[in-house]
Amino acid sequence: MNTSMKKNIPIDPKFLLNVFDTMRDGLMIMDPEGTILYFNRAAEKITEFRQEEVYGKPCTILDSDTCVILTESGRQKYCSLFEDGAVHDRRCRIKTKSGRTVYLLKNAVVLKDDNDRVIGAVENITDITSLYMKELELEELKQEMRKYYWFMGLLGNSPAMQILFDKIRNAATSDAPVLICGESGTGKELVASAIHQLSSRKNGPFVKMNCASLNEYLMESELFGHRKGSFTGAISDRQGRFEAAHKGSIFLDEIGDMPQTMQVKLLRVLEEKVIERVGEHKPRKVDIRLISATHQDLNELVSNGRFRHDLMYRVNTIIVQVPPLRQRQDDISLLVAHYLKKISITNDKEIKRVSSPALDILERYHWPGNVRQLTNALEHAAVTCKTDTIDVSDLPDYLFEREREMEREREEKAAETSEQVPERDRIVAALGKFKNNRTLAAKHLGMSRVTLWKRIKDYDITV
Repeated sequence: MNTSMKKNIPIDPKFLLNVFDTMRDGLMIMDPEGTILYFNRAAEKITEFRQEEVYGKPCTILDSDTCVILTESGRQKYCSLFEDGAVHDRRCRIKTKSGRTVYLLKNAVVLKDDNDRVIGAVENITDITSLYMKELELEELKQEMRKYYWFMGLLGNSPAMQILFDKIRNAATSDAPVLICGESGTGKELVASAIHQLSSRKNGPFVKMNCASLNEYLMESELFGHRKGSFTGAISDRQGRFEAAHKGSIFLDEIGDMPQTMQVKLLRVLEEKVIERVGEHKPRKVDIRLISATHQDLNELVSNGRFRHDLMYRVNTIIVQVPPLRQRQDDISLLVAHYLKKISITNDKEIKRVSSPALDILERYHWPGNVRQLTNALEHAAVTCKTDTIDVSDLPDYLFEREREMEREREEKAAETSEQVPERDRIVAALGKFKNNRTLAAKHLGMSRVTLWKRIKDYDITV
């Protein structure tokens, strides 16, 4: 819409004021001296001041902590908006009329006429008190966990994790390349970050890249950068991640998926400490420490011709093995308590505990997806949970696959020495185990609830 069309559209001021009053965020309009001219209903609700109480008053009446300066005579109220011209996403704290503290996200802009003269300002405020309090709770939770079980973002107190922590400390004392091995979801990136943060390069950058996420051509540009015009879309010179990691560490996740042509170029970087941008033949020196990770067996990849033998021995000078969750089941109750509290705070849903039978199932499961899968299972349970306690019925169905496997193994073992237990007896036993809860008994037996109901009727089982 052009300017002339806008000028021809008549707008009733009352209509605009009604629109402002429907907004969920607070809106305040001031004159060039900072005197409040308009205050919408949302602003009234947030500040507890009525419109008539603030009209004609300076905006400093809201007592924002960002509108204060220190002078020789002490703290003085001061508004810098008309000097700065705008305020973007600034967090501040105000006192409401009743003295209650409210945390706000503030945006403001100075208004000018056609002659570029300042005629006022408009300010938008959003109440983020609940978000701020959640952030405080999460930080308190982190501090609490750090006292006993926390190591550089990694959580655990089992012997396997204590060994891992020692390996991280040892790896941090050297500048040699590190290879982190472990299954998906075990926290390899956290291990890499911990090694960097404890090393002599901790004040330098920590640059990350997943080798499985890009094809060969994009990966070369990402790692080494490119020169303007070197390929379609290269509209400017671009620094690669090796250059960005200069004087720091670069973390290459899933290095086993790196194309062989890129493996050759990576080998040169490790040997000569130089890179060349795509489309450029100018060597550039880089001072980096390589930290890589893989969930694959590099020796097997070498045997299959998918990974260079010489590169493997350059990247695995120090090997750090991250234990899977099934090898540190003692940590599961600790992890459950930590992530459950975190999920409760994030989702604003108070879940205090996991029942003993449900925790027993969590501790017996083999967790192929490790800690990442555990947190996903807890998030699922938190959504389905109707009380403050997660029970067996709230857990994802796939967790019962292990129970079924164990049941089948027991049945197969029993069948070797005696006749297989009749289905009726198995159903009766399952119903007894779960106190006639058909949903849980059906999950345990590996059948649907409808099928179980039919079997109960066919076998004339009293429930």
